[in-house]
Amino acid sequence: MPLAPLTTIGLGGPASYYVDAVTEDDLAAALSFAREHRTPVRILGGGSNVIFADHGFRGMVIRMASSGIERVRGSSEPLFTVRAGHPWDDFVAWTVAQSWAGVECLSGIPGSAGGVPVQNVGAYGQEASDTLVSVRAFDRTAGVFVEIPKAECAFGYRRSRFKYGDAGKFVITEILFRLAAEAAAPRYPELIRALEDGSGQQTGVAAIREAVLGLRKKKSMVYSPADPDSRSCGSFFTNPVLSAAEYQELLLRFKESGIDPPQVYADGARVKVPAAFLIEKAGFAKGTSRNGAGISARHALALVNRGCTAESLMELAHLIEGAVREKFGITLEMEPEYIAV
Repeated sequence: MPLAPLTTIGLGGPASYYVDAVTEDDLAAALSFAREHRTPVRILGGGSNVIFADHGFRGMVIRMASSGIERVRGSSEPLFTVRAGHPWDDFVAWTVAQSWAGVECLSGIPGSAGGVPVQNVGAYGQEASDTLVSVRAFDRTAGVFVEIPKAECAFGYRRSRFKYGDAGKFVITEILFRLAAEAAAPRYPELIRALEDGSGQQTGVAAIREAVLGLRKKKSMVYSPADPDSRSCGSFFTNPVLSAAEYQELLLRFKESGIDPPQVYADGARVKVPAAFLIEKAGFAKGTSRNGAGISARHALALVNRGCTAESLMELAHLIEGAVREKFGITLEMEPEYIAV
């Protein structure tokens, strides 16, 4: 089974085995087969945050193909479950159409719902963990389905126990969210400006979703076959989060290089620095291309496939990492996962 068409960046060779898991029974049976045959397993959702090697995957790829949204019956709270294979933005669009708030700033993010807790997906001042209550998952070690509350998910900036610590142990099948009747006031400066500049024809969560989609489209962060810059994994690197002392050191490097500091997002003692700014100031301009791998012409944080191989894309990523580390003393962290088994 070719894997490239199953990913948003369109890279990767074939898998030795491939299964569409529509139900939890499908998932359990596929994992049992893989365990009996000692076959490596990779769980795949919408393919937005993964890059498979050019030789493919020498094991079993299980794509989570379940879908559906349900309100929890018998609860006075607005609790909703979404199945892991459900397209994430379809879920966000549905919540906005129903006038429920809590995930509207996460509009336009590709992939399926099951990958959202793994990354603790976030954008424009909102994170999945803000509204997530729990996840249902298959524990591959114990061979049973379990319910994991938010407090046990170890959420952080673009991280969770499912990505670090317990990576590969759990396969998420459902996510439970607690939504709200009204949207919180936006706190991300770029989104606030976009709302102020909007037409005012929509209000509340609908206006926020429209503004977020507009911002993402300007950066080619919403997939479109007509936009070659959207053939990517979205943001390739996470924004570095620094302590106050680390940020002061970075300001000294900016001053030595004659660089005006970027606008940063501060939350208490931590400062989030835009990785796109560091990438450009390290010498990698938007639109840069090398061996078919490139940087989006609209956003320096997105690496795009312009007819490259997975190997050449990773070569460009490593060059960018090295340049930023040398110039600013910061090691960028990749957001997508590179699978080279």
